[in-house]
Amino acid sequence: MQFSSRGARYGRVRRRARHHFATTAGALAALGIASPALARQEAQQVSAAPQADEGTVSSPSSVGTGAQDAGDILVTARRRKETVQSVPIAIAVVGGEHIDSTGSFNVGRLQQLVPTLQYYSSNPRNTAVNIRGIGVPFGLTNDGIEQGVGIYVDDVYFARVASATFDFLDVERIEVLRGPQGTLYGKNTTAGAINISTRQPTFDFEGRAEVSIGNLAFRQAKAAVSGPLSQTVAVRLALSSTSRRGTIWNTTSQRWINEQDNLGLRAQVLWQPTDTLSVTLAGDYSQQDPECCGTVYVRTGATQRALNRQYAALAAAQGYQVPSTDPFARVTDLDASLNAGNKVGGASLRAVLETGLGTLTSITAWRFWDWKPENDRDFTGLAVTTLSQNPSQQDQFTQELRLAGGGERIDYTLGAFYFRQSVDTQGSQQQGPAASAWLLSPSSALSQDPSVLDGLTATNNIGLDNTSAALYGQLNWHIVPGLTLRPGLRLNYDSKDGDYLSVVTNGEGELVTYDSTDPRIVAQRGVLAPQAFGVKYHDWNLSYDATLSYEAARDVLLYATYARSFKSGGVNLNGVPSDASGAPILAAATVAPEKVNHYEIGVKSRLWDHRLTINLAAFRTDIANYQALVTNGSLGVLRGYLANADAVRTQGVEADISLRPSARFNAYFNGAWTDATYRRFTDAPCPPELSGGTTAADGQAASAPGTPGGISPQNCDISGQRLPGVSEWSLSYGVEGNAPVRLLGQEGAVFLGIDGSTRSNFSSNPSPSAYTWVDGYTLTNLRTGFRTEAGFEIYLWARNLFDTDYFEQLQVPSGNTGLIVGNPGDPRTYGLTLRTQF
Repeated sequence: MQFSSRGARYGRVRRRARHHFATTAGALAALGIASPALARQEAQQVSAAPQADEGTVSSPSSVGTGAQDAGDILVTARRRKETVQSVPIAIAVVGGEHIDSTGSFNVGRLQQLVPTLQYYSSNPRNTAVNIRGIGVPFGLTNDGIEQGVGIYVDDVYFARVASATFDFLDVERIEVLRGPQGTLYGKNTTAGAINISTRQPTFDFEGRAEVSIGNLAFRQAKAAVSGPLSQTVAVRLALSSTSRRGTIWNTTSQRWINEQDNLGLRAQVLWQPTDTLSVTLAGDYSQQDPECCGTVYVRTGATQRALNRQYAALAAAQGYQVPSTDPFARVTDLDASLNAGNKVGGASLRAVLETGLGTLTSITAWRFWDWKPENDRDFTGLAVTTLSQNPSQQDQFTQELRLAGGGERIDYTLGAFYFRQSVDTQGSQQQGPAASAWLLSPSSALSQDPSVLDGLTATNNIGLDNTSAALYGQLNWHIVPGLTLRPGLRLNYDSKDGDYLSVVTNGEGELVTYDSTDPRIVAQRGVLAPQAFGVKYHDWNLSYDATLSYEAARDVLLYATYARSFKSGGVNLNGVPSDASGAPILAAATVAPEKVNHYEIGVKSRLWDHRLTINLAAFRTDIANYQALVTNGSLGVLRGYLANADAVRTQGVEADISLRPSARFNAYFNGAWTDATYRRFTDAPCPPELSGGTTAADGQAASAPGTPGGISPQNCDISGQRLPGVSEWSLSYGVEGNAPVRLLGQEGAVFLGIDGSTRSNFSSNPSPSAYTWVDGYTLTNLRTGFRTEAGFEIYLWARNLFDTDYFEQLQVPSGNTGLIVGNPGDPRTYGLTLRTQF
C-alpha cells in the first residue's frame, strides 16, 4: 500500500476537479448559446404564487418577526417555486430580513429560531448539525461518513459541515426541511436539509449596506450591490466581515481566546441573452482566522480508575491548580497554541433551459475546504500534550441535472447527481515534559522520568476518495381536485477508498513499534500507538417515499408521508482498535449503512383572513444500524471511531405558528417535543463513571459507578437512553410592534422587538453520563429602533439580555481522569446597527 502517494494523488484530484468544472461549464455555456428555445431561471417559469385577498393581511409561514412579512412566502423546497403553505413538508422558513434583524448570522444562531435544529461545535471541523436529534454522531468528526443533514447554497451541496460556522452572505431566505429529502435533492439526506438561497443579480440597480458595533469589540459590516452591465448581463457583488474579541481569558498567553474573525465574498454574473435562457456563474470565498477554540474547567467526577490516577491526585502530584473552578468566570490556562484557520470557497454554474418535456436545470460546482487547526488536547495548563493539530484539505466536484415538467393531472421532477470528493489530513500530536507523570501509572518508576514521554510524537496521514452517484425522481399525481399522491424513488451508488497511517517516534527519534519489549517503548505505545491500514467501501441503495396530501378546505392542507431511506455506509478514518499484537481490527474499519423508516403526518392552515398561520406535524423515524461514535478510554490511542448501534428512534410533535393581525404587530411561536433514544445499543462505550477500572471478565459483576480501582464493564447497555444533544422540549418565540412616527426628517416607524428561545436539558456525551448533562436554559434578545419605508434602519440590540450562564457543550477529555471541560455560551452582548438599502 503506497501511503506516501497521498499528497501527489490529492494534487491530481484537485486539478482534475477544476478541469471537470471548467469542461462542464464551457459545454453548458455553449449549449446556452446554441439553444434559442431555452427558459429563464426555473423560478421564473413556474406560476406565480396566489396573492392574499384584497383588504386582508397575509400571514406567512416563516420564522422571526420584522417589517416585511406581507405576502406569501415562496420556497423551492421541492425544486420548483411555490408557496410554503402548499408544500406537504414540515418546513421552517427564515427570511433574510429576519436573519439580519435577529442577529442570526450563522447556523449556530439559526438554531435559536428553529427548535428542531441542533448545532454543536467545539471547533469548525468538529461541528454537528442535526434535525430532530439525528444527522451525524455527536463528538469528534470522522470524515469517512456522510452528513444526515444536507447543506445547500443556491442548489450546491456543501459536503463539509465546517461551512455551517461561517456567516450567512447576502441571504434571501433559508428553508429548514425536516425529514428525509433524498428523492428531491442531489445528495441523500436522512434527517433533513438546510436550503439557503442567496439574493440574485438584478437588472435594476440596487444595493444594501449594514454596519454594526457592539461590546466585546464587536464589528460587523455587510454590503451588496447589484445591477446591469448590459441589457443581457447583470452582476451582484456581496461581502461580509465580522470580528469580535474572545469571551475566555487565557492566563497563560495573556490574551482573549474564542474570538470571531470572519470574512466572506461572493460574486455572481447572470446572463440572459433572450427571454428563454438564463445562466448564472457564481464564485465565493470565506475565511476564518481566530485564536480558537479553548475550553474552561467545569468539574470533576469520580471514575473507576485507581484513585492516584484520577484528576485530583494527578494535579496535586504536579502542584497544578486551575485558575478558576467557576466556569463562568471564563478563565482558562491552556498552554498549547490555539488556531481555527478555516477557508472555504468555490465556483458554480447554474443553467436553466426549457424543452418540450419541461424545465431542465444543470448545476456544476467545484468547492474546496482548507482547515488549519491547533488545539490543547490535554485541556489543562500542564505540558502534557504540547502539540495537537490535524490540518486537512478537501476538494469536491458536483454535477446535478434536473428535469421538471408535466401537465394538469401529473407533474414530475427527475434528477441525476454525481459527487466526487478528496480529503487529505496530516495530523501531529506531541507529548510534553509533564506527560509521564500525568499519563503513566504512579506506581511505575517510568512515571517519575519526564524523558519517557517528552517528545513522543505521532504523525498521521489520512486520505479519502469518495464518489457518489444517484438517479432520483418524484411524481405528483393530482388524483382528483384537492387530492394528490406524490411517490418518489432514488437509486444511489457510493464508493469510499480510505487509508490511515500513524507513525510514532519517541523523544530520542526511535520508532515506537509493537515488536519491541523495551518497557519504555511499551509505555510509549500505550499513549500513542502506531497503526496503518487501508479500507474500501462500496454499495448500492434503493430508497423511496410517498406523500398523500388533501386540501380539506380552503387554506387547510393535510398530508401523510412514509419514507424508506438510508445513510450510506462509511469508513473509519480516525484509527480503529488493535488486537493484542497491534494489528488493526479491520472488521471495525467500515460501518454499515443506516436503514431508515420515516412516518409523518401534518396539517398546514391559514385562518382569520390569512392573519394567522398554524402548522402542525407529528413524526416517527426508526433507524437500524445507527452510525454512533465510540470513544476509547485510553488517552491518545484513538480519537474515537464509528460503530453501528442496533436501533435508534426519534419521534415527536412540532408546531409553527405566526400571527400578523395588522401591519403594526406580528408574532411567532415554534415548539418541538422530541423523544430521541437508543432503542437497542447493548455494546456501547461506557460513560466515565463506569470506565477506567479493571475490565470485567465474562460473568463478572461491575462495580458501582465511580468506584476508584473498581471493575468496569466491557461495554454498557444504553438502550432506552436519550441521544446526545437532544432536548426533550425546545421553543422559540418572538413579537414585534411598531408605531408610525416622523423622525430625522423622514416618515417611518419606531419598533420594539423581542425574541427568545428555551430548551430543556440535554446529554453532551455519546453515552449519557451523570457528569455531562447540560441544564436547560432560556435566552432572550431585544431590539428597538426606527425604520423607514425607503429602507433606512437604525436600532439598538441586545442578545442574551439577562446574561444567562449556559453551556453549549461539555466534553470528556480522553484518559478518563474525571475531568469535565466545557464551552460556555456567549454572555450578554449589545450594540447598534445601521442599515440602508436602495
